[in-house]
Amino acid sequence: MLNKKRFLEAFVLIEQMFPEAHGELEWETPFQLLIATILSAQATDKGVNKATPALFAAYPDAEKMANADVADVENYVKTIGLYRTKAKNIVRTAQMLTEEFGGELPKDKKIIQTLPGVGRKTANVVLAEAYGIPGIAVDTHVERVSKRLNIVPQDASVLDVEKKLMEYIPEEKWVKAHHHLIFFGRYHCTAKNPNCEQCPVLDYCRFGQERLGVRG
Repeated sequence: MLNKKRFLEAFVLIEQMFPEAHGELEWETPFQLLIATILSAQATDKGVNKATPALFAAYPDAEKMANADVADVENYVKTIGLYRTKAKNIVRTAQMLTEEFGGELPKDKKIIQTLPGVGRKTANVVLAEAYGIPGIAVDTHVERVSKRLNIVPQDASVLDVEKKLMEYIPEEKWVKAHHHLIFFGRYHCTAKNPNCEQCPVLDYCRFGQERLGVRG
């Protein structure tokens, strides 16, 4: 297993590779970020960004979306995977926000996860991005990179990955840390064709060393 000291050395290299790393969903309010993040589950940020401008023009806030017809919302998001379920979830989420929280997002990680379609990852993303509340969101890229770097077992759960990253990375870096890891996983350490041959992190990566047949 890669220890904390070695991981942080690797993480500095990842930060240097993608210093501009940021959330790629487009939004103007915390509510819009929440909706976009719900829609992004098992979908690309680019695909979500194509659909949300028209959706948000029609339903810019929780109150308006709470009164939306689900079928109408489906028409706006039908290019996104699982759109029928997601349309129901975002309308119901808007209703709950309006009825229980005055249309505002609660700044509590446990409470926000009671909203339809909102899991731990979504809660971490929204609270970190909208309010600067420390958290590390573990998506498929973050999970893949963490397991390739061997900081957790290959069968570790998403929560195990999150806990290990929170243990290793200083809290003041949590908000931006997952963006650096996401960019690294999305644009370099990809699922199918990772660029191990030209990877500054290779000396720390058991996966890359085994793949290339080299020793770190």
